[in-house]
Formats: sequence, structure tokens, C-alpha cells
Amino acid sequence: MLRADRKSRILGRPAPRTARDARPSFEARAPRAARALRNRKAPGSSFGGGLRFNPFARFGGTDWSKVRLYGVGCMFALLWVLLWSRAWYVQVYDGERLAGLARRQHMAAETVSGRRGAILDRNGQILARSVEVRSVYVRPGEVRDVDSTVNALAAALEAPAKQVRDAVVAKRGFSWVARKVDDLAAENVRKASLPGVYLTSEYERIYPFKQMAGQLLGFVGMESKGLEGIELAFEEVLSGDSARNVVQRDAAGRRLDMDGGAGRASLRGRDVRLTIDTQVQFFAEEALARSVDQFDASWGGCLVVDVDSGDILAWAQYPFFNPNAYRDYKADRWRNRLAADALEPGSTLKPFLVAAALQEGVVKGDTSFNCEKGRWKTRYITIRDTHSYDVLPVNKVLRYSSNIGMAKIGLELGSKRYWEYLSQLGFGDRTGLPITESKGILRDPRHWSEPDLITTSFGQSIAATGVQMAQAYLTLANGGERKPLRLIVDSGDDTPANSASQKVYNDKTVKQVISMLREVVEEDGTGTRARIPGIMVGGKTGTAQKADETGRYGHERLASFVGFAPIDRPKYLILVMVDEPQKNSYGGVVAAPVFKHVAMRTMAYHGLLPDAPDPEAPTYATPMGKTGPVEVRREVAEAVREAPDGVPNVVGKSVRRAVEVFARQGMVPVLKGVGQTVIRQTPEPGAEWPKGQPAGQCVLWLSENS
Repeated sequence: MLRADRKSRILGRPAPRTARDARPSFEARAPRAARALRNRKAPGSSFGGGLRFNPFARFGGTDWSKVRLYGVGCMFALLWVLLWSRAWYVQVYDGERLAGLARRQHMAAETVSGRRGAILDRNGQILARSVEVRSVYVRPGEVRDVDSTVNALAAALEAPAKQVRDAVVAKRGFSWVARKVDDLAAENVRKASLPGVYLTSEYERIYPFKQMAGQLLGFVGMESKGLEGIELAFEEVLSGDSARNVVQRDAAGRRLDMDGGAGRASLRGRDVRLTIDTQVQFFAEEALARSVDQFDASWGGCLVVDVDSGDILAWAQYPFFNPNAYRDYKADRWRNRLAADALEPGSTLKPFLVAAALQEGVVKGDTSFNCEKGRWKTRYITIRDTHSYDVLPVNKVLRYSSNIGMAKIGLELGSKRYWEYLSQLGFGDRTGLPITESKGILRDPRHWSEPDLITTSFGQSIAATGVQMAQAYLTLANGGERKPLRLIVDSGDDTPANSASQKVYNDKTVKQVISMLREVVEEDGTGTRARIPGIMVGGKTGTAQKADETGRYGHERLASFVGFAPIDRPKYLILVMVDEPQKNSYGGVVAAPVFKHVAMRTMAYHGLLPDAPDPEAPTYATPMGKTGPVEVRREVAEAVREAPDGVPNVVGKSVRRAVEVFARQGMVPVLKGVGQTVIRQTPEPGAEWPKGQPAGQCVLWLSENS
């Protein structure tokens, strides 16, 4: 401060009062620089002299860190504006288009169908079911490399390359490559991870028992729609419901099951339970196949019916049809002929004519008819029998199946009354079963001529299906009251439309006809090959001529047999039809043994077959139940007839059995004719045994019964 004052005094200026005032000025410290600065003209200014504008002058002109900070801030602000602008563009301006692309990639609308219901037998055995399988499809627009995709798919699926290429290059957004492939092929496709190639789930119909009841069950097509049989008849029940849903898929195109499968489970179709018993079905198919093959027939059918309930336990047809490979068969193999084909029944229709004549009082049990020695020429036609018969009572007309005797009974009854009974039995109308069936042929009686009445009396000029014949015989087995057949276990809505109870024959008539049917088998009738040891059975054979393409009767025949087991209180009704057998055409030879085999095994399966009798033990009358009537077994009746008081009746017996009977008396009979059954004998039954006479006095005539 002293120095400042001293200097001030020297320069002649007043001394500064403060330290700031004491600081020398810019001009004082740099007089030349200050003058130069004042005289310099700033670039870009409109005036000369003075200081140039410097925005960073306040920072001293040297603080570059702040400059950089402001620069980075401006850059981030600009980027922030750009990002928000892009977001606005994507979400607002282009949002709808992009959302659509996303939905197409990850979301898809599809029709979801529930799993098809199963078909079960009466015991819960699965006859048809649906299993989930994989199918391969492609979206051609998403395929990147056509050649590599085609080669990879062809190798994975073991399919022709041309077929795969056609699907890959198709001009559409979706194309099937392979439907319902096996697990190995599906896994190969999945591992390949080909762009544009996807797997989806479908259902395939499986029939675990293969050909069992194949024609009855029918089959489904590629889209799991019923095409034949039960599958077609119950399409609405089995197929369940379907819904149009939006499903989510991952990047590989696989469906994401967000609800754990609950949605599809709720759409599942209902099951259908049949009255069929797989075990009885097996018995029928086995016996039927053996007979058809043995006699070189074209086709065979067999129905087994539980009489008490009307339930169909077996529906067999041969040759077999396997629904698992329906494409390998022609249409005639999957045709359900027992319901769809109406054929002339032949002699199996005769019991209904006899029952109608007895009911109307036209004939009685002891009424006899002249059978004209096997040939009868009317005004219009000539009728022949297979054997030469003279005068026969009604029961023997049926027992020996005389066409001439039946024609005369039919003429006594008349067209109108006969037609009424046939109509009440269900001929000319569908049975009401939930399947596709024919109505058959039963013309109005006003159009019947005398030849029509005559031929209808022994089963021609009328056509019926197998189920119609079973329905009619069920009426006899049920005491004359018509009862509907059942194929579906109670479901609440499957009752046949024609199920109303109707009394066709009275009890007395039914007992008489049932007794005659017993004679057909247990006596010397045409159905002796249907006999079952220990059980009395009955039935009727049939050997019907078949018309050819010209409408005339040719050489082909329909061999058939319908019977009851047991006959006194029918439990089972069994119908057998063998079409166009070549080696033998008689129903008693071709069809009756099938009845025997099926009846024996069915009754044994249900515990109703008695033990085989001991030939060394005496045979007694055996009660069939605690409260049921006592039945005399067939062995007892034969023992009585073969008593040594006279010549026994061996007509209708096998050759071996007849020879044994005669051999017990020391007689060796002479056999004449060809066949396995005795049709006539000498001496007559009941006559005294010839004494001291040559063996030639005992003669047995043989033949094959019709």
C-alpha cells in the first residue's frame, strides 16, 4: 500500500482506495495490445473496431468439457426424438399391418373337432376307437429352398419326390403333404426343421379286432366321417361337436395347447354300445368261414339272437372285411348283405304258412295232403319235390319239406290271409334296426296269381333279408308275439319305429309249430345234422333256387337253416345262410352243421350246455332248472325207440348209427343209394325182427337230406 501511494505520488495520480482500485488496467499493463484490439475490425460485423462476439467468452474461451457435454446432450435428444418418431410410425401408422403379420405367424383359426366316440360290444370290449396321429402340411410361400425341402421330405416320409414337389410348389397358402403318418415319419419331419413345413394332429380310426363284424361296423374316411355300417348310421352321435377356434402356434408352427386339451375333450363324440358279444361273434365267424370254404360258396351270413331280450349277439359275414384297410377291398366285400340283400328264403318260410293255416282253422294237426309222388302239375306250373312222397299229414309236410304239400296248404289259405300274416311278421318292411337295410319284396295280394300263391307257399316269389327272417322266427320263439330285434344297448333314442307289441299267433298254434320244428331235427326230418347231444333243438332247412340274369331259375342255390336251442324253451335263435355252395346245395348239409357248432359253443360259453352223457351209465330224465320243466334227453328217446321188442326206426339217422342198431340184433343191413343219412328202411319200424332169413331182408336206403 505504501508502494502504491509512493507510485501515485510520483505519477501525480490519486492513490486507489481499495485493492481492486490498485490493480493496473488492461491499457496500463498492455498499452499496445489494447490499442491494436480496439482498432481491429471483427469479421462478419458491420462495424469496424471494437471487440468480436465470442459465445464462449463467458467461459474464458478455454473450458471445452462443457462444450462436449452440451454436444452429447443434443445428440441424445435427437436420437430420442427419432426413436419416438419410429415408435409412432410402427404403432400408429403401420401398426395394423404389422399386427396382421404377427397374427398370421403365431395365431391361426382352425376348426377343432372332438375325438370320435368309440364303438363297444355289450361287455365293454372296444370294437372301434380313434387315436391321435400326425399329419404333414406345407405353406408354399414360406419355403425357402424348394429342392432341398422336397428331397428332405421325400426321405423323411419315404414318399415319391414328385408327389412331395406338387405339394410344395402348389399355388395356394396351404397344402397337405402326407396325412396320418406313423410316429417315425413324424419324428423325421420334426428333426428336419424345414421352413414352411409343419406338423398337425388328426385322428385315425382303429379297429382292434380287425375283421370281426367288419361289415356291420363299417368304416370312416380320411376326414373321419362315417361312410358305411354303424359308423355311418351313428355319424352324428360318434363324431361329436366341432368349433372354430383361434389357436396359438410357436415359431416351428406347433400348436400350443393352452387349456391342457380340455377344449377338445369337451367336444368328444359319444360312445355307441352294441348288443354284440365278441365271443359269440367269434364262434359264428369261425363256423361260417369253415362251411363257406368247405362247400366253395360265394358268401355266408349268420345271426345269433338272444330270445328273451331280442339282442343280436353275433352278426357274422364271410368273406371277411377288415375296416382298417378298407381301400384294399371292393364294394361288395364291405356290403352288409344280411341287411341290404333281399333273397328268396325258400323252405325256411314254410313254418309261417303252416302257422297261419293252423291259426285260421284251414288245417288241423292231423290234416293230410297228397304229395303226388313228388310231382304235381297244375293248370299253370309243375311242382316237384326232392323225394317221392304220397299222403302226408301237416307235420310231416313240414318235416320232409314237401313243396307240393305246402302249395296245397297255401291254396287252402288264400292269398289275402297269407299276405296279412306275412305282413304282420315284418316281411316287406324294414325291421327298424339303426342300419341301412332293404325292405325286401312282398307284393300286394291283389296282384298275386295262382302260381304266385303256390310259389310263395314254399318260399319263392318273395324276397327277404336275413334280419327279416330272424325277426319273423323271433315271433315264434316269443310265443307268437312280435318282438323287435335290438342291435344297440339302451341309449334312450334307438327304439325301432315298429317296436309296438303285436300278437301274431296264439299259444296253441305256436306250440304246434314248435313241435313240428323239433321233428325236423330230432326225428327223421331234413335238419338232423343240427342235433346237439343232450339238448332238444328244432329248426327248418331251406334250399332256395336263385334266379339268373334272365329272370329264370338256374342252378345256383341259397342253403339256409334257422333254429332254436333248446326247442322247448328257446334261449337262442340262430340263422345261417350260405349263398351259392358248389359241392352240395342242401341246407341240411351245408347250413345245419354251422347252427350246431355255434349253438353248442354259445351255450357252453354261457354255462347252459349239459355234460356229455356217459355211455356206460343209465340215462334218466334230467331237469333243466330248479323250477323249469323236466326234459327227456334225446338219448332216452332213442333208447326207447331202439328197444328189442321190434325193428327200431332208423330213418333220419346216420349210416353208422343205423348199422350199429341193427348189428346189436345180429343183422347186417344192405345199404343202397349214396349219402350219410337213412331215408327209408326195410323192415318197417315196429315190425318183428326177421328170424332165420338172409341179411338181404334188412335194407337201408341212403341219401343227403334237403
